[in-house]
Amino acid sequence: MSLAAYLEGIAVEASIDWSEWEAKLRALIVDDEAGDAAHDLLHIERVVANARRLAEEEGVGLEVVVPAAYLHDCVVVRKDSPQRSQASRLAAQRAGVLLAEAGYPAGFVPAIRHAIEAHSFSAQIEARTLEAKVVQDADRLEALGAVGIARCLQTGGALQRPLYDAAEPFPQQRTPDDFANSIDHFFVKLLKLPATMQTESGKREAISRKDFMLLYLQQLGREIGVVGPQSCLLDA
Repeated sequence: MSLAAYLEGIAVEASIDWSEWEAKLRALIVDDEAGDAAHDLLHIERVVANARRLAEEEGVGLEVVVPAAYLHDCVVVRKDSPQRSQASRLAAQRAGVLLAEAGYPAGFVPAIRHAIEAHSFSAQIEARTLEAKVVQDADRLEALGAVGIARCLQTGGALQRPLYDAAEPFPQQRTPDDFANSIDHFFVKLLKLPATMQTESGKREAISRKDFMLLYLQQLGREIGVVGPQSCLLDA
């Protein structure tokens, strides 16, 4: 990027009235909301809060991060849909249209679209910018900790999946299958997320939230009568 383009970007960011634009972005989400309880407005507001905090800690501007955080789930595809891996690409396309209609500075839209495309775990798209890494981490933090547990069980309930495997609640001798029950999703994906975090501030928070999830699983094991040490928890 040339110095002139860099200075122009700073000038545009400084001219953005965030109180006005956050209201506009929020309105776009409310108008476009798909009704998925795990990807509702509360989820979006938490991702925006995460993204703002991580951006501040990482020294990243908000002109890409905030719109991408608001619009990252503007297209929601069910977890059990064969199109699930396309959700972030569809959301990026939709976000571009929404931002253009709202009159957001066009120079930031390609970077916003990239951040939205790259945020998804299932899409497996590399986050190439620091802004995209911040948005990806902000969204992945939502899958961890107390909120992550609640959203996991919320989604499993919506898909009518049992809480755990009755014969072997924690996958010791079997391969975890999160299409079969909710707790296996911890082992298929959630407990692995801290290792995928892209920013140092995101990693610190992710590890703290993972520790809480392991405590939850240990308590669940005690309550349902799981006997003996569980290597799947010790190795997580």
